[in-house]
Amino acid sequence: MNTDAEFEIFIVTAPGLESALGAEVREKGFREPATIKGGVTVKGGWPEVWRANLELRGATRVLARVAEFRALHLAQLDKRARRVAWSEILRADTPFRVEASCKASRIYHAGAAAQRIERAIAEATGAPVSAEAEVVVKARIDDDLCTISIDTSGESLHKRGHKDAIHKAPLRETLASLFLRQAGYTGTEPVVDPMCGSGTFVIEAAEIAAGLQPGRSRGFAFERLASFDAAAWAALRGAGHAVAPAVRFHGSDRDGGAVTMSRANAERAGVAAWTEFKQQAISDLTPPEGPPGLVIVNPPYGGRLGDKKELVPLYGAFGKTLLARFAGWRVGLVTSEPSLAKATGLPFEQPAGSVSNGGLRVTLYTTGPLPGLRETPGETPGEGQG
Repeated sequence: MNTDAEFEIFIVTAPGLESALGAEVREKGFREPATIKGGVTVKGGWPEVWRANLELRGATRVLARVAEFRALHLAQLDKRARRVAWSEILRADTPFRVEASCKASRIYHAGAAAQRIERAIAEATGAPVSAEAEVVVKARIDDDLCTISIDTSGESLHKRGHKDAIHKAPLRETLASLFLRQAGYTGTEPVVDPMCGSGTFVIEAAEIAAGLQPGRSRGFAFERLASFDAAAWAALRGAGHAVAPAVRFHGSDRDGGAVTMSRANAERAGVAAWTEFKQQAISDLTPPEGPPGLVIVNPPYGGRLGDKKELVPLYGAFGKTLLARFAGWRVGLVTSEPSLAKATGLPFEQPAGSVSNGGLRVTLYTTGPLPGLRETPGETPGEGQG
């Protein structure tokens, strides 16, 4: 394999969000996208690997599939692993490690398989093996077929590099971006999150509207590979230019600490000029001036924060407030409990499948534009709640 060769690139996402990532991949112009379990595959070379890490908001990590062969026993695995052009991929001065998995194969000992591949690589390149290495070679042996990939991302791609302050039970940025997409957000309308936590939805929405690359503030494992071209990467990274959005993005939370965190995170992300955060209860929520847009929220839910039964009034107040004041706005709500979504009284459409968030299965519930209700004079929707 030479550095100009094309190969299969596997772009990983949270199970259940493959089709949403597929839509993003197609929008970004990657070639031959195919949606499969766990992510999307595309064809390309190392420049496409770099671009996927830099540009794709919904990707968890990017794997370069550099070799594939059948192996019925460890000796055969050893022999065929040595045929891979490792010196064109890995650097002699950079530690690496191998992670292996075996399923329905005659090679069933993953540890032994990893050791064979490590030895083949070390003898081919002179690179040291280290359990703490940032460069990871992944070997999957499934039905006797061995697929070898390089993890080109390093840390999970939800770590954008500018969120230091994290509220309790945060939503990962990768999930937030794909939930925004599923809710119909394209970057041209205002977004409101009245339970903003660390500000993830608001900051992601502002970044999308401004055209900021999600990977602009962080490093990647591919920068430590032999195939890395620093000049080409610098040109790619410098190609994006932020454009001031025509609308603003609003977050609020009854927790003053969450509001402080959100402002700090927005400042680090470079979107503070287009975002506003304030401390207030759900019952005090009012729409910002201007056109309607999207209200999207990741509220507390049963297994995440608080007791499910105690949360019913909060969800009820949220729904009443939106129906009374947010006519024309769409709503997206993330929760693990269908009963809590129902408690809002909002006209949710049939949801897509559930997604794992921190070990919990959660679902995004969405509405079309709300019809709205008139407030009774002197009455505050859900007074005392939120």
